[in-house]
Amino acid sequence: MVYDFHTHTFLSDGINSPIELIRFAVAAGYKCIAITDHASYSNLDYLIEKVKKDCKLAEDYWDITAIPGVELTNVPAKSINDMAKYAKDLGAKLVVVHGETIVEEVEAGTNWEAVNSRYVDLLAHPGLFSQREAKAAAKNDIYVEITSRVGHSLTNGIVVKSGREAGVKFLINSDSHSHKDLFLNDSQEKIAKGAGLEADEIRDIFSKNNKDFLAKIGH
Repeated sequence: MVYDFHTHTFLSDGINSPIELIRFAVAAGYKCIAITDHASYSNLDYLIEKVKKDCKLAEDYWDITAIPGVELTNVPAKSINDMAKYAKDLGAKLVVVHGETIVEEVEAGTNWEAVNSRYVDLLAHPGLFSQREAKAAAKNDIYVEITSRVGHSLTNGIVVKSGREAGVKFLINSDSHSHKDLFLNDSQEKIAKGAGLEADEIRDIFSKNNKDFLAKIGH
């Protein structure tokens, strides 16, 4: 059963509608999917209103947990806490922050502001993740992503190394921009192994972290 807390639809830069992506996830055997389109103040109200409707529709008719969320992307680092609170006030169940991936010019300090926010739940693809950032994430119960996304995944090994030493809680996400990016068969486990996670660590993510994260976001 797959839990995937980071995906995109045509409401930002993906290709599927929210309900269409959820349907593909159901067909792929997913237990849980979060819709987390790229967001800032320009589209937060619209995104959350629309995605909440399709997530409810999916849960009413299909055996899947569908979570309406957002990914705060390339916003000023110092705006993250207030923007994440605004998203939660609008009804987003999950706030992801687009971390300092090495393949984009994300503002320095984004990781730090994310892992110290009361309203952020997940730091995605944090790039050259530092020990300082990892310790703050662990202290503040901010989960950290291991990703299968091309480019962003180049630093998975560094994320695991820093996060493991600090006691960070990891999630394995697809960052899907198409139904073709969703996890199939054992691909999620392969991403985890490729990042350097040991068998017991992977087992903990699948059996414990996924469920604990759902409890954290109150879903």
